[in-house]
Amino acid sequence: MINKTVKNVQEALQGVQDGMTLMLGGFGLCGIPENCIQELLRLDVKDLTCISNNAGVDDFGIGLLLQKRQVKKMISSYVGENAEFERQLLSGELEVELNPQGTLAERIRAGGAGIPAFFTPAGYGTEVGEGKESREFNGKMYLMETWLKADFAFVKAWKGDTAGNLIYKGTARNFNPMMATAGKITVAEVEELVPAGELDPNMIHTPGIFVQRIFQGEKYEKRIEQRTVRQA
Repeated sequence: MINKTVKNVQEALQGVQDGMTLMLGGFGLCGIPENCIQELLRLDVKDLTCISNNAGVDDFGIGLLLQKRQVKKMISSYVGENAEFERQLLSGELEVELNPQGTLAERIRAGGAGIPAFFTPAGYGTEVGEGKESREFNGKMYLMETWLKADFAFVKAWKGDTAGNLIYKGTARNFNPMMATAGKITVAEVEELVPAGELDPNMIHTPGIFVQRIFQGEKYEKRIEQRTVRQA
């Protein structure tokens, strides 16, 4: 069985260059590839197109890439937690393509499945639909949306094995599984890396065939975007 393990994040990100399109998994700050983002910061690659549901927050996640002006374009759904993102958008410094959340997920899934386009009713008659082909099906109007693919897809899983099979935990299962299928090179960072054969095949969410590089991450902060507590 092929061993897809690399020794560290530096080896995992070999080949990342200026101007590439990257997918970064996670939902909010949950399940984001923290180690890969830190390495992107160190590499100081520029003019990136980043595909991610969120844009992180000002001092964590993709927000750090935005602060260093490494991102040229964001393709996202929800970006309301990042003041620097808002500033760059309003000042014209950042290209932004906003998608309904389900549309974004399906565009990524389509990229992984080799489906170049599909029709959805979401966004018809709004700014989302401007310039896009529309068509009527059974008396209802639909927009044509195209697939999304990336040069690199960076995903974060709870457990993985040396063959690249992945298991996600809870909310981290949002976006990570479909992004893992849509990158020319998919890099998985995991909290726990085990030998091939130790994972229950019935529990695997991403088969190893989609993953080219895997490593065990370290020093996860696992921040929470908004913490609400009740008074004692």
